[in-house]
Amino acid sequence: MAQAENFGFGTQIRKSPYFDATVRWGATGFSVYNHMYIPRDFGDPEQNFWNLINDAILCDVAVERQVEITGPDAARFVQMLTPRDLSKMAVGQCKYILITNADGGILNDPILLRLAENHFWISLADSDILLWAQGVAVHSGMDVTICEPDVSPVQLQGPKSGQIMQALFGESITELKYYWLRELDLDGIPVLVSRTGWSSELGYEIYLRDSAHGDALWEKIMAAGAPFGLKPGHTSSIRRIEGAMLSYHADADSNTNPYELGLDRLVNLDIEADFIGKAALRRIKDAGVSRKQVGLIIEGTPLNGPNTSYWPIRKNGVTIGKVTSAVYSPRLQKNIALAMVAVEHAVLGAEVAVVNRTGLVNEGSTERAIIVDRPFYDPQKKITAA
Repeated sequence: MAQAENFGFGTQIRKSPYFDATVRWGATGFSVYNHMYIPRDFGDPEQNFWNLINDAILCDVAVERQVEITGPDAARFVQMLTPRDLSKMAVGQCKYILITNADGGILNDPILLRLAENHFWISLADSDILLWAQGVAVHSGMDVTICEPDVSPVQLQGPKSGQIMQALFGESITELKYYWLRELDLDGIPVLVSRTGWSSELGYEIYLRDSAHGDALWEKIMAAGAPFGLKPGHTSSIRRIEGAMLSYHADADSNTNPYELGLDRLVNLDIEADFIGKAALRRIKDAGVSRKQVGLIIEGTPLNGPNTSYWPIRKNGVTIGKVTSAVYSPRLQKNIALAMVAVEHAVLGAEVAVVNRTGLVNEGSTERAIIVDRPFYDPQKKITAA
């Protein structure tokens, strides 16, 4: 059995409250996300995918750090951080938002949770929004307190996740609506539960509110899930690309704006609030974008893993964009990818050439690819809306 002490980059990389449990349950490889270890290998990633879509997996996602914003001006301050209109966001609701800089670039695409009238959590993708928010607050003139609380989520995802949640919390948990939250107690362990997740499947996130209970919470969930085939797992690159879910730093960064990603619905330029990036986003919308995210089907040998670099996309010998995320889908039996291309080439059905730097048997080869719509699977989002 792997020993927890075998993993280590030094004390500057933090371990989650579930770290030792994940090693006991078979984690053999970790990555770093938000300055914290995240399990990335429980064996065959394809089997992890099938576990997710057929039954359920439990993922340590404590790396989704929370930026807690409280105080009399909390609601007004949070609205300043995002172009999405939050005026109708109710207590107990969650929203997918973008955090933009003064140039309209995306700094993060987190989930926002509203615990009380003036109590918010920003559940982060991989970037230092705690420091950004604290810096913005210094000169905002608003009365807010911003910190990182002792909160560590796990994701319970897959078609049987609802049954497992009933075993843990009782039948009333089925009344929790998509993108809503509930504060609960599990045998003395304080948690918050939301109907959210990074999987494109039915799922829940369980936010532990006291890290001392990390080991106990992991074991309770695994025990409750055993009759339903629950397996320890990691966020599936295959499933998230099938669902066209963004991975920050891979598919978006501070040089990417919402319009390039087709996320216009998350930008409300007509609201009264003067959020950061408002003027820039208005200019971008008026001028139009020069590039656009598309889906690709890449022909050739099945990829033996996700891409580890950006692959050039060419048309008639000219580079027109790059592949940002690529993987082989065993369900679709195709190589699928998210890509950013010059807007004049973002035409469904168009043929382009992809230069594969890694992942194929014939590394460095040029493969034919077809531009397609996204997502690649479940375009009506029937699964997550269940």
